[in-house]
Amino acid sequence: MSHAKNKVDWCLNKATKELQEGKQHRGLVKIDADSEKAREHLAKADHNLKVTLYLQRGGYTDWCSSSLFYVIYHCFLAILAKFGYETRNQECTFALIASLIEDQRITVTQEDLGKVSTLNITETQESPETAVSIRENYQYSTKVSLENKEYQELLQLAKRILDKTKEMLEM
Repeated sequence: MSHAKNKVDWCLNKATKELQEGKQHRGLVKIDADSEKAREHLAKADHNLKVTLYLQRGGYTDWCSSSLFYVIYHCFLAILAKFGYETRNQECTFALIASLIEDQRITVTQEDLGKVSTLNITETQESPETAVSIRENYQYSTKVSLENKEYQELLQLAKRILDKTKEMLEM
């Protein structure tokens, strides 16, 4: 079983245990597919893209790292809703997306997912720069300007994933 599938199982079990204990889950739950919720997440992704362009024009590019990340994340939430999952954990979200890619159920590529987040980094590997790491860097540092190259790469990644998500939801 792949690392992604193992992680998905762990996330499902985590949520089940938390729900049995009467807690709000912080994992992954199988639910009925919800095309309306998927459309709502897609609308939020579109909204976040407009926010990004507004912030960039205004010179607040440090915030673009967060808004672009959330363009992508809401696309992933839309995909999960379409396939009947609820998530409250980013790692679980990324693992399920990776599993859906492995099973050829979605058209997002492993390469693009790897640009968003890396699931399996060993202690000896250097962490690659991802949308998550860029967002965290600009969110928690004192930097006030996102490098143009980083901005352009994140923007293209977000648009590519948004387009693929729109295509998938039309199926």
